[in-house]
Amino acid sequence: MNLKKAAPRRISATLGATLAVALGLCTTTPFADARADGIVIHDARGRDVTIGNTSRIVSIGGAITEILYALGLQDRIVGIDSTSLYPPAALGEKANVGYMRQLSAEGVIGLNPQLILAIEGSGPKETLDVLDSAKIPFVSFPETHTEQGLIDKIKLVAHAMDADTRGACLTAAVSADLAELKKLRDSVKQPARVMFVMSFLNGRAMVAGQKTAANEIIKLAGGVNAVEGFDGYKPVNDEAIVAAKPDVILTMQRGREQLDAQTVFANPSFAMTPAAAKKSFVAMDGLYLLGFGPRTAAAARDLALSLYPDLGDKAASWKPVTLTVDCRK
Repeated sequence: MNLKKAAPRRISATLGATLAVALGLCTTTPFADARADGIVIHDARGRDVTIGNTSRIVSIGGAITEILYALGLQDRIVGIDSTSLYPPAALGEKANVGYMRQLSAEGVIGLNPQLILAIEGSGPKETLDVLDSAKIPFVSFPETHTEQGLIDKIKLVAHAMDADTRGACLTAAVSADLAELKKLRDSVKQPARVMFVMSFLNGRAMVAGQKTAANEIIKLAGGVNAVEGFDGYKPVNDEAIVAAKPDVILTMQRGREQLDAQTVFANPSFAMTPAAAKKSFVAMDGLYLLGFGPRTAAAARDLALSLYPDLGDKAASWKPVTLTVDCRK
């Protein structure tokens, strides 16, 4: 994804706004005012999007919303989607436009946004077509579940908001946490075989294969995905579960619908796994675990401690920077 600034007059506008702040002529950070010529971003849909006014934003995707709040830009947000669960105040403060893959064009347009920031995969296509017709700048961010993808996502959100300095602060904190996580991960001598179970569908377990957020967070925590042979999330049969020989079952917390150890290990195929023999079952908050936002290194650290309790002493001295850093100014 390329970042491009449409040039000349923006420099003088930024300088003027900066001087105004320095002289005490205004008290707010002049991001929106400094965008006379806009910023151009080549987004995940392959389009060059010109961004001007950022005073009213709809944020679609839990990680996007979390990044905006971490950058201190929450006052610009007028609407969020139902996956935007962090910080907890977001759902109470902002209008909810629904699930990211089932958005209502009317619900979004009704908020009169000047900009829509959305994670790749938001939709449906019919809604996106209506939003495009409404001429509302819509930036789609790549859903890349890697360390570099996380850094790039933060940089891009910050750049879209003309908040590059704040973005540099947050990416520095995330990079520091990822470096500490690597030290922790490198101390693992025998990687645990982890199976991520999303749900049960008609009696069959829906599990995470390769090229998924679950696969990547397992790797970041020093484990290996017990499931091989396919990408994405798919239901698997009993034989495949037994053959995978998972040491640990991992799932995400999601209210009353979440799986528990008793339910999973009562299944005959799971009962035959090493995980059942050790009663090794881990459940974590879904956005925290799979969102690939600023707290991802902290989530991987917590998962690593669940997989390898003996790492406790090594992890005790590491307090993830992203949980305390202030990049809002």
